[in-house]
This record gives sequence, C-alpha cells and structure tokens, in this order.
Amino acid sequence: MSIAVIYGSTRENGNTEWLTEQVINGLTVERIYLREYNILPIKDERHSEAGFQEVLDDYNVVIDKVLQHDILIFSTPVYWYSMSGTMKLFIDRWSQTLRDKDRPNFREELAKKSAYVIAVGGDRPSIKALPMIQQFQYICDFFGMTLESYLIGKASKPGEIQIDTKSIAAASGMNSALKKQLASN
Repeated sequence: MSIAVIYGSTRENGNTEWLTEQVINGLTVERIYLREYNILPIKDERHSEAGFQEVLDDYNVVIDKVLQHDILIFSTPVYWYSMSGTMKLFIDRWSQTLRDKDRPNFREELAKKSAYVIAVGGDRPSIKALPMIQQFQYICDFFGMTLESYLIGKASKPGEIQIDTKSIAAASGMNSALKKQLASN
C-alpha cells in the first residue's frame, strides 16, 4: 500500500503542512504540493455535444500521480469555512476526468482508495470546519471511497499550530492508525 499527501495550501511550511508532517512522520509518502502545479478551473462542458475539451495545464500529471496510491491524505487550510481554492480547483476537475476516455475506470479506481483529511483553521475550526469535512464525506461517498478519519487543528498565525496540544495528540493517533492500516495489508 502507498500513500499520497495532497497539500492544498499556498503557503510553504504553513500550519496545515506542519500538522500533516506530524501525521506522516516515519511513513513513506509521495508529497504532492498543488501550489507547484498550474491547475486551471473547470470549464463545465458536460452537456455540450463535444463534451469536455482538453485543457493544457498540469492537472493530468497530478491526477496520474494520485491514482498510483491506495491512501489519499487531503491536507488543506480552512479558508472561509471550506477547503482551499487550490484544493477545490483540483477536485472540481474530477468531473472532467469522469468523462475522460483515457481514464475510463476513474470512478472504480477511486473506489478502491481510502481517504483522510487534515485541516487547520483559526475561527473555532472544530465546529466551523465540520461542513467542509461533510463535503469531503460526500465526495468520498460519490466515488465509493472510504473517508477513514479527519483531523482539525486550530491555528491562524504562522507556527501557532505547534501549541495546539489536542491536534498534536490526534496527529500521533492518526499516525498510529495509518501504520496499522499499512501493516495489515
């Protein structure tokens, strides 16, 4: 089994990235920083006669990397009570991939994966980020993926996550769960 971590933050070494690194400590993972790729917004062509047209950006490179792994960890700051725009752009493009003749088994491939969400926000995130977690649950349900667990940290200023002892303890627990999941397969 292998793990891909999909980082949705535009800030390098931010709070969400730091907390995610605690979760994956000691694990072999592929780190995918969405900020390093040019992923354009989806142009909804689902109902046009020609269907979706090819988009000249880096999305296909990223989705091909993601599809190689069994466990997906979505790491996103909480921006305006939802996932980052960078993460949302990436997931929105899945609509296009569902109709991509070069990836005819996209839905079936995602159904074999398990997912985790790690999010950090500053405005009562343990309550206000829950709709975002529900959004990830709906995304997973749509594809038949299992949302194994999620972790919400509290931080706003750079480095502030390092004093959130509750989320650090939860990160350690998630790390143990991931190690157990990897060992059982």
